[in-house]
Formats: sequence, structure tokens, C-alpha cells
Amino acid sequence: MTNSETGSRWVILVIKVPAEPSRHRVAVWRELRKIGALSLGQGVWAVPDVPVFADGIARAITLTEHAEGQALTLNAAGRGPEDGARFRAMFTAARSDDWREFLADCGKFEEELAKEIRIAKFTLAELEEEEQSLERLRRWHRDLTARDVFGAPESAEAARRLKQCAAACEDYAERVFRALHLATEEGE
Repeated sequence: MTNSETGSRWVILVIKVPAEPSRHRVAVWRELRKIGALSLGQGVWAVPDVPVFADGIARAITLTEHAEGQALTLNAAGRGPEDGARFRAMFTAARSDDWREFLADCGKFEEELAKEIRIAKFTLAELEEEEQSLERLRRWHRDLTARDVFGAPESAEAARRLKQCAAACEDYAERVFRALHLATEEGE
């Protein structure tokens, strides 16, 4: 299926969940946000009709049914090419927002590493924390890449920044191991 065909076919979800308890509505909302669904209005969501969204749609429907709500799933296409283009643009704009948030977190990660280097906090515990933060960025990048089916312009910059974060973490790890090695030699 080509990108133009992908951009013309959509899955529309109409979700109704009882108002109380609110945790059910929030769980469904979180699942739909997690997969990158576009909110089209009160309880109406859309995603491109591609396999990467199938599991998330199924989870949202299951959560809705567990809450004794109703889920209606529709296959849709625009009435003309301009409708598909409009949906693609809306979906890509939402992915661009996701990528900008990711890039901001890359900046925070790099600032954190710079701070630890500046104050010479070279401990294994701190290194482990930074490696966990890097792994979170990697998972987030994989998730965003999977749902960015039309290729938002920020995705290339995000891949570059993730590599920079990995290199900065590797540099920090080397500094930690050098500091630990020096401490061991001085202790002998």
C-alpha cells in the first residue's frame, strides 16, 4: 500500500464510556493518546488504517467494553483527495508535536549529563539512572517512529539527537569508570 493510499483510509472509533468511575474514561483516553489517535471530537478518534495501530485499537475497545461502554469502529475514506490530505496533515502535525516534545526531553537529558560532569558526580548509581533515562528515550523514539506513518519533518532531527544522547551517555560512562578506577588505585 503506498503512502497516498494509506493516507486515504482511516479507522474511526466512536467511544462511549460511562461518566463514573472516571478512571475508565481516562484509561481509554490514555490508550488512544498512546497510539497517536487523533481526537476529532467528544469520543471520536481516528488513526490511519495501517497494521501498526491494530493492537492499540483492540486495547481501547477492550478497555471500553470492560467499563461497560460502547465502541463503534468504522472504516472511512475522504470524499476526495483533499480530505485525505487534510487528515494526513492533521495526523502529521500531531506527530510533529510528539517529536518536539521528544527533542525537548533529549535536551533535558543532555543538560542533566552536563550537570553531573560539571559537579563531578561520577557514581555507578548515577550512571545507572542516566542509562535508564537513555533507554526510556530509545523506547519513546521507537514508539514515535512506529506511529509516524507519514514521516513528520522532525523525525530526522530526533534520530540525530538520540544518537547524540547515546554518545553523551557513553562519554559519561567512561568518566564514571575512570573515576572509579582512580579511586580504586588510590585506595590500594
